[in-house]
Amino acid sequence: MGFPGWVAVAAAAVLAVPVSAPAGRAAPRADVADCPVLNADPAWFGDNRAALQDFIDRTGVCTRPDGNPLAVFDWDNTMVRNDTGDATLVWMLRNNKVRQPDRKDWTTTSRYLTPAAADALSIACADTAETGQPLPTADHAPCADEILSVYLDAETTDHEPAFGNHDHRRTEPALAWAAQLLAGWTVDEVTAFARTARRESLAAPQGSTLTVGTRQVPAWVRYYEQMADLTGTLQRAGFDVRVVSASAEPVARIWAEALGIPGEKVIGVRNRLVEQELTPHLVGCGGAEEDTVIPYVDGKRCFINQEILGITGGAAFERAPAKRRQAFAAGDSTTDVTFVGDATGLRLAINRHHRELMCRAYDNADGKWLVNPMFIDPLPRRASPYPCSTIALTRPDGSAAPLLDDRGRVVPDQADTAY
Repeated sequence: MGFPGWVAVAAAAVLAVPVSAPAGRAAPRADVADCPVLNADPAWFGDNRAALQDFIDRTGVCTRPDGNPLAVFDWDNTMVRNDTGDATLVWMLRNNKVRQPDRKDWTTTSRYLTPAAADALSIACADTAETGQPLPTADHAPCADEILSVYLDAETTDHEPAFGNHDHRRTEPALAWAAQLLAGWTVDEVTAFARTARRESLAAPQGSTLTVGTRQVPAWVRYYEQMADLTGTLQRAGFDVRVVSASAEPVARIWAEALGIPGEKVIGVRNRLVEQELTPHLVGCGGAEEDTVIPYVDGKRCFINQEILGITGGAAFERAPAKRRQAFAAGDSTTDVTFVGDATGLRLAINRHHRELMCRAYDNADGKWLVNPMFIDPLPRRASPYPCSTIALTRPDGSAAPLLDDRGRVVPDQADTAY
């Protein structure tokens, strides 16, 4: 089914399919005839669909009519294939929508930009536009190339590091930079950019590329139909479905709205506003200084705790009490490992070979993890075990260390079995 059709089904259909109760499953309420049921789909790996259905039956309105359990999803490469933040920045570069920074000083766009990166960007872009004016990146390849290299590779085109001196568990400067490059536009203008980029990405043939500067980048994004069905089924089962993303919040909101997830239930990287115009400064979390925390690894927990659970100050970085936390969470990368691990009922990891997330998911110490291959173009099996016992954990300073479970035990290396 094409995109418009299945989104309409996901957003509007209520499946009137009775649910039976196998041994060990809590029986749905007898007086509820229309218990929400996931579509039968062979793309779910192994018993994952059955486990998800069992969780929905036990936790949703069919058995807990007065409940409102929380379900939180990452967005990019969890709900869709490819990255919506990338797609938006690519569209902006192709349409001359990135502005020359204040005083042509690129350090004003990110506190974490290295002198080498700021100099490289200045050399590539300084003579092409005045302060505050759009850069001609559609036609001036050196400027577009330098911006893409800093963003996608975190290094200059001369292979010098682009960012440094940040907490690797609270922010990813390149992801933050994509939002910071929106500075100078209003919320409505950025929303329009994201909507147009979304339309073009969905229309582009699967697997197609675009040339930006001299670089080939993916032209397409696709919603995962299985994840759209999952979020819709959870909503019909009474769950409070939320999105937490490291993409700019106006971008994440535009993509989520097609699945019936309203903007107020989407958390992304938030620019500070001056009269509805975005600035390069970012709203912080947990009492930390602005620009230092985005929804990334431990920062995702902080924003969930602060914005959804109402936990403020430094406590927002700590694991909330179990009775307050999300019942379900899903993610695809180390970006998501903390908030997915906080889920009390069931956790879904989309397998993109990100070692910290996959180590926790495959270790499955409490039996609440599911691993599923990507639904479009899944990766081949990892040839060697994930190095959980040696280098799977990323410390705040960026160094690697053995991964410990919640009991302090070193997680053993894990074979890749869902591919």
